[in-house]
Amino acid sequence: MVNQKLMAPEIGFTHDDFAALLDKYDYHFSPGDIVPGTVFSIEPRGALIDIGAKTAAYIPIQELSINRVDSPEEVLQSNETREFFILTDENEDGQLTLSIRRIEYMRAWERVRQLQAEDATVRSGVFATNRGGALVRIEGLRGFIPGSHISTRKPKEELVGEELPLKFLEVDEERNRLVLSHRRALVERKMNRLEVGEVVIGTVRGIKPYGAFIDIGGVSGLLHISEISHEHIDTPHSVFNVNDEVKVMIIDLDAERGRISLSTKQLEPEPGDMIKNRDLVYDKAEEMAVRYREQLLAKQQGATTVSAPSDEAAETSAEEIPPAVEPVEPVEVEAPQAVEPVEVEAVEEEIPAAIEE
Repeated sequence: MVNQKLMAPEIGFTHDDFAALLDKYDYHFSPGDIVPGTVFSIEPRGALIDIGAKTAAYIPIQELSINRVDSPEEVLQSNETREFFILTDENEDGQLTLSIRRIEYMRAWERVRQLQAEDATVRSGVFATNRGGALVRIEGLRGFIPGSHISTRKPKEELVGEELPLKFLEVDEERNRLVLSHRRALVERKMNRLEVGEVVIGTVRGIKPYGAFIDIGGVSGLLHISEISHEHIDTPHSVFNVNDEVKVMIIDLDAERGRISLSTKQLEPEPGDMIKNRDLVYDKAEEMAVRYREQLLAKQQGATTVSAPSDEAAETSAEEIPPAVEPVEPVEVEAPQAVEPVEVEAVEEEIPAAIEE
């Protein structure tokens, strides 16, 4: 019987081989990834985070939040597990840099885009002012209100600490710009309480060649020159002066564009009364407005009637119910809106970034 000696093969397995094997199965982290991590140690100006890498990652205090943080304990607790954004690749010590601020930043922009799409009104307190307007915070982002979109008689310096209703004018993450309007929010609020055909009392705040701007309860409406009288008018200056108190009727409300269109023409008992006898127009304003609303309602009901009346019936109806005023052809108006959109490029240098780098 031959004895066979079984020899075990020699295995050469060095420390370098072992390290290479570890690297093969190690997680690979890249800047931009969002990963779970556990707070390993809180340091005076940051914290060490275990994310499963060979070396604990580090988050500096300035990356803990969009808002100012004085100590890491304001945001993190020992052994807390949460999401972190990988901000930079490994340094020479193999350590990654993390951020919570960047996650909040991305989610804040997503939220304000959603609010803008919903045309939502938000409220925020003014925390500072500059020569161009006022600064607020929306979802942690710094927003700017141009001076032309602040509707208050107060000096803007006195607005610090005051909470304002606001509408979005511009939400641009790529350019890091968040621009808002206080004026549009007030116009919308006021417009929700107004109705077409309603007579209101206002004050002439400005006169242009194309019409007069009338302040009605803190918002501006446009009385176009074509809606002052049935008689031809060369210029609104021939009828009104700044600070005149006037009675006007609302003939259109455009909430989306923040436009209120007004008329005294529709209140004239006889064509030209706004020029010849303005007091009579004001005395008869409510009566004429009732007739205007009745006509408007009849027109709306007629538009929804399935079967149109016969020609004979239409002629009889026209004879029995004469129109209160002449039909008005639609006028294409190229004048500015009652609430003018902000020219963002004009104030670009004055608009602070939405996020402070």
